[in-house]
Amino acid sequence: MALSPQWLDELRSRITLSTLVGRSTKLTRAGREWKACCPFHSENTPSFYVNDQKGFYHCFGCQAHGSAIDWMIEQRGLEFMDAVKELAAEAGMEVPAPDPRAARAAEKRASLHDVMAAAQDWFVARLASDEGVGAREYLARRGLTQRTIEYFGFGYAPDDKQAMVKALGRFDTAMLVEAGLLIDVEEKLPYARFRGRVMLPIHDARGRVIAFGGRILEDRDGVAKYLNSPDTPLFDKGRTLYNLHRAGPASRKTDRVIAVEGYMDVVALAQAGIEDAVAPMGTALTENQIELLWRMADKPVVCFDGDAAGRRAAMRAAERVLPLLRPGHSLNVVTLPQGLDPDDLVKQQGASAMEKLLAEPKSLVDLVWEHEHAALPLASPEDKAGLKARLLGHVDAVGHPDIRSLYRRELLDRYGSFAFPKREFAPRQFTPGRRFGKPGPQPQTPQVTERLRKAAGGAFRDMLAQAVLNGFLRHPDQIHTHADSLLALGESDRDVAAAVDFLLENAAALEAGANPPISATGILPPPPDKARFSFLMEGSDPDDARQDLAEAVSLLVERPALDAAIAAATRRFDTDPEGAFAEQQRLRKRKLEIESRLGQMARERAARTASEAAEEHSASFSVEGEATEQETD
Repeated sequence: MALSPQWLDELRSRITLSTLVGRSTKLTRAGREWKACCPFHSENTPSFYVNDQKGFYHCFGCQAHGSAIDWMIEQRGLEFMDAVKELAAEAGMEVPAPDPRAARAAEKRASLHDVMAAAQDWFVARLASDEGVGAREYLARRGLTQRTIEYFGFGYAPDDKQAMVKALGRFDTAMLVEAGLLIDVEEKLPYARFRGRVMLPIHDARGRVIAFGGRILEDRDGVAKYLNSPDTPLFDKGRTLYNLHRAGPASRKTDRVIAVEGYMDVVALAQAGIEDAVAPMGTALTENQIELLWRMADKPVVCFDGDAAGRRAAMRAAERVLPLLRPGHSLNVVTLPQGLDPDDLVKQQGASAMEKLLAEPKSLVDLVWEHEHAALPLASPEDKAGLKARLLGHVDAVGHPDIRSLYRRELLDRYGSFAFPKREFAPRQFTPGRRFGKPGPQPQTPQVTERLRKAAGGAFRDMLAQAVLNGFLRHPDQIHTHADSLLALGESDRDVAAAVDFLLENAAALEAGANPPISATGILPPPPDKARFSFLMEGSDPDDARQDLAEAVSLLVERPALDAAIAAATRRFDTDPEGAFAEQQRLRKRKLEIESRLGQMARERAARTASEAAEEHSASFSVEGEATEQETD
């Protein structure tokens, strides 16, 4: 099997070692490394470390040391080739075929580095020649110093289709095509891909030139402003970050990494003293590029231009990273002022302005909320419901279950504060003995309780309201699910409005098991005496309890709405007697159905109470009987 050192290096570079090790060993962050109790020997104090930047693990106790391949062999017990094949499948690489031709191909790939190095030298020489006058003037207009030009290796590709073929004639034309430097078209001579452009080399993590980016000197219609090398055996744009080999060491000093939209932004930031920046290759961040960023920092800062395209790019990055989130790893987001990119900002306001923005980034959850809140008008209830649906769509995309739950709580809490703002009227406290919706003392004597149990109308509705409010207190995870119904309940009965406000405003704290800032005492009524609603009972089936609670709040909301609709139909008798009568009959039929269901719920509650009382009596009788038998004995 022909596995060249270069191919194995590429395989190791595509694997995040801490992720691989963390699947079977619990790792803890320790600065820029990860630590754990060594999986290769018994110990109580962690001495096993994983370094993603250097790509190895090491135990200071037993001296175990190795790369991702070694881990698969030593920890998983795989043979070398089995370990390589499994890692290659994960990294999206094809293992070279086991024949002499594969070995020759590996050697050929290695020689492509020589081709790219020669091309880079030639581009640099062309920039310094008489041919590069226009390119040097362009770089001067961009404000680049000679030191920056040399540091980043700027060059120039003459506007000549055959100049490179002649200059690099010592290499086979086929190799120049394979390296992406020439374009081969049937019935035509191969010609230079880059012509009349300022050239910038793209390096791999080891600092070797693997591709190029070219920028035209003057913007022209129909001509691409930037042109990158195509994917080649050396270059995979979805797995490459521009300036990674320079930003890595800088990132270890700053403990951050910045991802900007283009490589000219990277150059401008570096010239301003901000050297820990990288850029994707003209595409949205890929999963592999996000993993590369996470090797350098737990929360990379993604910086986007302050225009509509930049905002869209920020949201695309969020959508790409949400399924990948894991504990401690996320993205921070910086959006520049309107109409500015990093190059413009540092030129106009200096590096301090950029550093100030980088010091106060938005979190990923902030970005999702602000984007969706501003995406569409929110004037109607339907608009607001659409906002909730979009937010929950992003929540569902989160892969990690704990993070998904926390995102749901955070975004629904923000949605609740927006959609159900605090009421301006003074809250009315619940007074024991006063029925909801109807003032006046109503002492809960046994006779009154019995009448409530039998009633299917208003009195039982008051009891049901008490049960429902306490049901949501017992099942706070259902508050946001039924927020619209709760709001309608508060609108229909001002006596329960304060209790509804309390539930909506404190839903997150109640669900988390924390004490809300305001006590429910005096705001929420006590549960009905001897209530046996499933959503109030200990040990009830959770699904049954949630279903019964949903039905109960629905009935509470629908009944006053039907009363209002019947009254409206009655007022239309003078103008539309037939239509009003038909509507009134339909509404009254539905009202009778609700009354029947309320009565059924009351009877079910009473039946459960009687059944439980009978069971208690039977148990008591049994115990007394056993005691009598013992006395007789």
